[in-house]
Order: sequence, then structure tokens, then C-alpha cells
Amino acid sequence: MQKAKILLVDDRPENLLALEAILSALDQTLVRAASGEEALKALLTDDFAVILLDVQMPGMDGFETAAHIKRRERTRDIPIIFLTAINHGPHHTFRGYAAGAVDYISKPFDPWVLRAKVSVFVDLYVKNCQLKEQAALLRLQLEEGGGEQPALGGALLGELSARLAAVEEQAEALGKQLDGSEDAGVAATAAHLERKLVGLRRALDAMRPGTA
Repeated sequence: MQKAKILLVDDRPENLLALEAILSALDQTLVRAASGEEALKALLTDDFAVILLDVQMPGMDGFETAAHIKRRERTRDIPIIFLTAINHGPHHTFRGYAAGAVDYISKPFDPWVLRAKVSVFVDLYVKNCQLKEQAALLRLQLEEGGGEQPALGGALLGELSARLAAVEEQAEALGKQLDGSEDAGVAATAAHLERKLVGLRRALDAMRPGTA
């Protein structure tokens, strides 16, 4: 599996350096953006597991950047974690969630907490990528077989089923870790992944010989 990409958006180089130091232990690809404009440019070509977005930036601030991200079909589902050095109370926090953030963290933040939150979204992203790979393989085999069940063969169905089972097992383990989580964004993303897995399993089972 290719490493997941994490987008770090902050106009202060020292803050970006601090985020890289905290998240380096995750062994994923960290991409810097020094402004909202740079972030939107990076999002045009690359796929990201999660975005860490500073609220206060000159020019396009974090709220405006998030609004642009959520308007684009390609990027609207990428989780956004807002980071802010100020706290103007509940209204300010609400504005962050209204802009599409899954979390809102005030600086200085606990490095362990931030790393744990980002890790969850990276895990969800990786599982989703694995799911897409299994679905693509299934479609390819169906196209090569002309859409006929006999062309697939028991061996191929068994291989696809085993690969899907591995993804299901990993997703189940992740679900147990998230059980009882109060993070609505994480819960929604996990539920979306689970629905996709169920749909793919049903489609695969329907192709087995003798299935009505």
C-alpha cells in the first residue's frame, strides 16, 4: 500500500515543523502548505487522508479555505481538523464545525492526542483504499469474463472473498477501537466504510454458484 498523504496548512514555518515532528511517527507522507491557496492547489492533484488546517492565516483564512474544500466534489469528503491559537468561545468553535471540520483543537495541543486523532483518519483512509482495490479487481474480472459467473470460477471467487475478508477483519478491529467515540466525524466516516464493505460482500456472494 502506498503511504497516505496528510496535508498540513499553516502560514508559520515553525508550526509546520512542529506538526511534522509530531506526526512523523505515523510514517505517512506529510505535505506542507503555507496558505489556503497553496492547500487548494495541492488538493487539485493529490488525494489526502486528512487535512490539518490553521484557522488564522493572512489572506484566505482557515474557514474560507475549508469552504472551498467542501464545495469541490473531489475533496468534500476529506476530514478537516482545525487548529487554532485563539478561543473566542462556543460561537467560534461552532463556526469551525459549520465550515465542515470533524474536529477543532486549540493550541497548544497535546501531541499524543493530535497524533491519535490523525492516526484514526489515516487508518480509515487506508481501509477505504483497500476496499476500492478489491472493487476494482472484481469489476475487472467481471469485464474479462463478459459478466458471466462461470467465467469467474470458484478459485477466483475464493481469492476475492479472502482479500475482502482481510479488509473486513481490519475494519472490524478499527471499529472496536472507535466504539463509544464521541467524535461524530470519525463515526460517520467509519459507518460509510462499513456500508461499502457490506455492499461489496453482498455483490460477491451473489455471484457464487447456486445463488438466486
